Amino acid sequence: MTTYAKDVLVETDWLAEHAKDPQVRTFEVDVDTSAYEQGHVAGAIGLNWKTDLQQHPVRDLIEKKQLEELLSKNGVTPTTTIVIYGDNNNWFAAWFFWLLKYYGHKDVKLVDGGRAKWIAEKRPLANDAPSYPKSEYRAGTPDASIRALRDLVLDKVVSGNGTKIVDVRSPKEYAGELLAPENLPQEGAQRGGHIPGAQNIPWATAVAEDGRFKSADELKSIYGSKGIDGKSETIAYCRIGERSAHTWFVLKYLLGQERVRNYDGSWTEWGSLIGVPIEKSAT
Repeated sequence: MTTYAKDVLVETDWLAEHAKDPQVRTFEVDVDTSAYEQGHVAGAIGLNWKTDLQQHPVRDLIEKKQLEELLSKNGVTPTTTIVIYGDNNNWFAAWFFWLLKYYGHKDVKLVDGGRAKWIAEKRPLANDAPSYPKSEYRAGTPDASIRALRDLVLDKVVSGNGTKIVDVRSPKEYAGELLAPENLPQEGAQRGGHIPGAQNIPWATAVAEDGRFKSADELKSIYGSKGIDGKSETIAYCRIGERSAHTWFVLKYLLGQERVRNYDGSWTEWGSLIGVPIEKSAT
């Protein structure tokens, strides 16, 4: 049982009891953007990661003002406990967690096991979208210490200053045989491969069979065996940043490593840049 991070990780029992509390706001963020409409936790607000959490047409996170508008519309205040769950073992739930921390929200929690565990336990699903009284949310100054932009990553690679880089994609993506997970269209980057020096630790190695996170000892062994022990700064990346947000959450909040960044540009950016170094060797 993952009972070692109660401040950021809650069980489905907790969600069932607190989802509608006045000081709690629950959000569902799925890879499959139609999943919410097929049934969700009563009181949960559905967010579409493509349209609600990204800028358009520029590729970037939503701006501070946009987040303020989104959370104000849903009655969130700076003291609200935000609880997030989603499909695919919380890929985009973890990404939204990371985005909220980037903009300084203090009390954010993930539901261990996410949507799949809720459904597996045959818990009730609602079909109505809730509404809440509007608030006046104010976000904080972006926390640049938890985000890696491409120039920073390139500088770390070129300088060889000891920063650890973790590629959380599948081994075939890491080796350059695929550009995306096998079940997705093979597009999004001009070249396959990985950032030089990156260790391949697929995100799924952190998850147990029931969809919850593995124990702290197991996680420490998984990452420590590849030299990701918190003694130096770590940058995680994947294809578009959501799987690496999942690993960022593990390293920072479940293992307590202080200097961890998510490179949300990830391989769709790096694999299309002119002149950056790429490796294609297997693990």
